[in-house]
Amino acid sequence: MPTPRKNQIAGTNAERTKAHNRKVVLGYVQLHDGAGRAEIARSSGLSTQAVSNLIAELEQDGLVLPAGRRRSARGQPPVLYTFNPAGATALGFEVRPDALVTALTDLAGEMLWQAHAALPASDPDSVFAAMARTTQEAQAHSPAPLLGAGLVLPGPFGVEGLSAAGATVLQGWEGLDNAAARAERALGLPVIVEKDATAAAIGEAMRGAAQGLDSFCYLYFGAGLGLGVISQGQPLRGAFGNAGEIGHVMVVPDGLTCDCGNRGCLEQYASRMALRRYLAERGLLSPATPRGGGQTDRIAPDLLASGDPGLAEWLDQAAHLLAPVIGTLENIFDPQAVVLGGALPDSVLDALVGRLDLPRGSVARRAERSHPRVLRGTSGRMTGALGGAALVIHDTITPRLDATS
Repeated sequence: MPTPRKNQIAGTNAERTKAHNRKVVLGYVQLHDGAGRAEIARSSGLSTQAVSNLIAELEQDGLVLPAGRRRSARGQPPVLYTFNPAGATALGFEVRPDALVTALTDLAGEMLWQAHAALPASDPDSVFAAMARTTQEAQAHSPAPLLGAGLVLPGPFGVEGLSAAGATVLQGWEGLDNAAARAERALGLPVIVEKDATAAAIGEAMRGAAQGLDSFCYLYFGAGLGLGVISQGQPLRGAFGNAGEIGHVMVVPDGLTCDCGNRGCLEQYASRMALRRYLAERGLLSPATPRGGGQTDRIAPDLLASGDPGLAEWLDQAAHLLAPVIGTLENIFDPQAVVLGGALPDSVLDALVGRLDLPRGSVARRAERSHPRVLRGTSGRMTGALGGAALVIHDTITPRLDATS
């Protein structure tokens, strides 16, 4: 789990921020195994009585458990409390152009159940109906109350000429501004909607390669290429939820035409979509292959293992274009590391990371680094769905700065 942050978010005793204070208390207990009420009060700025009331509520909900008493020199030893990851579950949905991927986790992000359903159509009505069916299955497998669901969608959101462009986005969702409300009606659960790369970054921080990192960038290989940025433990979303749309950064002047209308966009060269097109051009899979990357993900590792020179050429070009972009991310965001992950096969990602010739002129070149500049994600093909469940967990235990206003 993420390490405690230096700048602990303080609570407030105002009744109107009870939900915020609940997250402050639960988040502290989750990060400090075996915490007493007085300790929590001192750390958060809440009164001891407020903490006691919140602890009692959290204990009743099964989210914290008493863990004995701490020995003290005098007086009654204080009762200690510990976070209970088995006290509830969270559901994550990743909607791809051709599939609905689902993950059920406990509050530590441990996968309890998963499902992968083909989507003959990816319009909202079809997706919400598939989600409702899958939720019923998930509830039958859930050993504890289900807190809610995270709905993970490819971005960008609400951008003219871009949100409905190409094979990497969902058709029929442009202009839909009530996705969360419609999903909640369909599922009977609270729903959080997030862009896939941002959700994947939150999930990778919970149990993946970014565990323990407070600030990092996550390059997400879905169908296209997205970016999630976590800064001081909080996701960077931007004004309209589209921060990190890095796949449409132009890296090759007068290059390949992108569905967005630009030429030379990065995801035309470094993405599962680009790899699928390359394999089709070489006759290794049919150009009529569905928009998903299932065949691509099966063929590419075999080609890599056999030393296929064509695949090596594709990897060389992708790494050549990615390296300066990673250097730019380092200089802009000053992350502890940049993580490459998502649905590309692990062996292909490893080969890509191994080919990166990172810029020397970067703020990331420090002798005292505790992590490599680039890491390969470990959540694999389930990254997006796990990120959806992580959204619910993050919202449950992590107080937001704007909630104190």
